Amino acid sequence: MDPSVLMAAVAAAALVVRIAVLEWRTPGSGRREWGFVRDRKALGAGAVAALLLAAGGWPVAGDGAVAWALLTGVLVAYVAHRRPPRDSGSGE
Repeated sequence: MDPSVLMAAVAAAALVVRIAVLEWRTPGSGRREWGFVRDRKALGAGAVAALLLAAGGWPVAGDGAVAWALLTGVLVAYVAHRRPPRDSGSGE
């Protein structure tokens, strides 16, 4: 296995463990943390980021680029989901 693929898997596992610890400390927080999975806009942003990174990195790094692109796509979706909604433009 390519070492960069293994590192991406370790990083993903660390994120899952982090969410599990949060759920253990505060029941119900896991559902909030995984809420991006049901958010279409967040998933779209993550998919676009993953596709762009995979397409650009595949010729150079092969499987490692795809693994990191998928992890990046998940992180982009997570951040896009947690971003506060924009103001409606009231100007105040």
